[in-house]
Amino acid sequence: MTEFVLVAGAWLGASAWDEVVPGLRAAGHGAHPVTLSGVGEKRELPAGPQSHVTDIVDEVERLGLRDVVLVGHSYSGIPVGQAAGRIGDRLARVVYVDASVPAEGQSFVSTWWQGPAALEAELAGNGGSWAPPAPAEFEGQGLTDEQTARLLAGATPHPGASLSDPAVLSAPLDGLPVTYVKCLLDGPEPSDDVAALLTGDSWDLVTTDTGHWPMYSRPAELVRILTEAAAK
Repeated sequence: MTEFVLVAGAWLGASAWDEVVPGLRAAGHGAHPVTLSGVGEKRELPAGPQSHVTDIVDEVERLGLRDVVLVGHSYSGIPVGQAAGRIGDRLARVVYVDASVPAEGQSFVSTWWQGPAALEAELAGNGGSWAPPAPAEFEGQGLTDEQTARLLAGATPHPGASLSDPAVLSAPLDGLPVTYVKCLLDGPEPSDDVAALLTGDSWDLVTTDTGHWPMYSRPAELVRILTEAAAK
């Protein structure tokens, strides 16, 4: 039995996986969605340096999990990638779902596609947190109006301190067993850093014809992708 530890991206807590967890459990696996500090029902908890990495590692250790597949979506690929090197032989695989990947000393802000200054200005204008997007920003991502509404109903401002937290890698990413899931409606190609890692022997690429939030738009397909990745 594989133990999936599921971590959603910015703004979202454990409820993002509500339509994925039943499918994984029906297939005989453990499914453990994590809410990171400062987000969702934990929005009152401080999120300082390495807080989100610690959240993930602590959940694995608290539950005594082994044969763990860490699943990181979007922003959370950065703390998940760091946590993967810290859980030792408990780790079976990492699955990045249209996710950022960590680089030593780099943060989510420092690699923001519009440039760090753009995201820093957005955080400063919102009291140090990242506000959830407006509904219009989800257009073209394969989501129904109901799915978008449900996503936003579970979204809370994301603590900026976690976004600017430099990554500290205890194991090189190219040595980890990884499946990278590229959501094609969010761009047809992986980012350059991911493309370079995919040239190695331990990284696999899977594509899906949906947008950046497949746990909402295609939960059954995501369950299939996750279970097939765990079987590798």
